[in-house]
Formats: sequence, structure tokens, C-alpha cells
Amino acid sequence: MIEQKRALRKQIKELKSQLSADERKRQTEIIHSKLESSEAFCNASSVLLYWALPDEVGTERLIEKWHSSKEIYLPVIHGDDLKIVRYTGKDSLVAGDKYGIPEPNGPEIDDESRIELVIVPGVAFDGDNNRMGRGAGYYDRILKRIPEATKTALAYSFQMVSKVPVEAHDIKMNMVISP
Repeated sequence: MIEQKRALRKQIKELKSQLSADERKRQTEIIHSKLESSEAFCNASSVLLYWALPDEVGTERLIEKWHSSKEIYLPVIHGDDLKIVRYTGKDSLVAGDKYGIPEPNGPEIDDESRIELVIVPGVAFDGDNNRMGRGAGYYDRILKRIPEATKTALAYSFQMVSKVPVEAHDIKMNMVISP
């Protein structure tokens, strides 16, 4: 299983490196449009998003667009876990300790069950809504704590594969949005 995941991560990394800036932008716009028109997004008032790494489907525009009308939260790496912190604007961001990912500098959410929708990054996804992440398990741990939240992943078209190797601890998405 570990070898299968390692090989798939390598394959997707190679495909990501071949994605042009124009194609990245085109696919991201389609993904954003589908997300913003989804029932789960329209009905959610509290959304946990992620600040995208350069090789992930971008989220900065979504975060900026929606943080004044929805409660937008971002994960903050805390040891081997993620804390959930409200995003209040770009001036609240600091560079994260572990990966340099911008993280909001503020108090942790007082009740994680308030999160209605979780937008999750990943490496590969399949038609059964299985997700394979980078391997650190951050999102699997956080999703176990908020099981009632709708889990939605954002994926470039090449991240959709026929079958993702899954283990017992992997948490299935409710939906995967790709172009």
C-alpha cells in the first residue's frame, strides 16, 4: 500500500509540473465556479478552507471573496495536528512554522462542530470520493473531529484517477470538484 501511494504521488507530481500557468488558471476558475454554486457551499455559513500551496488548486481568491460574508477558517499546524483559526483578512496572516504556509494569527475556534463545510486539498482522488493526501495525516485527524461537516475536495483534472489506494484511517469525501 505504501509503495502504491508513493508511486501515485510521484506520478501526480510529474503531471503537476507539466501544467501550464494558463491551464492552471482555467481549471481553477471552473473549480471555483462549481464550488460556489454547490448547495453545500451556498448553505454553509462556516467554512474551513486551506491556503493553497503552489501546486494545489488555488484558494486565495475564494478566501478573500467570502471571508466578509461567511465565517472562513484556515488550518494552523500545531505539532502533528491542525488547529482551526478564523481568517479575518490578509493582515492577520503569518508564515506558518512548518511549511511557510500563511496561517491566521488569532484564537482557535471555540467549537469545531460549527464548521459546516471543509474544503480539503489532496494529491489524488477517485470516482468513489476517496482521497489521498501528502501522507502526514493532518486532514484525516481533523475530519475525524468534525464528522458532521460536508467534506469537499478540489482537484485538477489529472488528479482524478481510476482508484486511490485507501487505508482504514483514510476519510472519504462527500464530493470532489474537478473541471
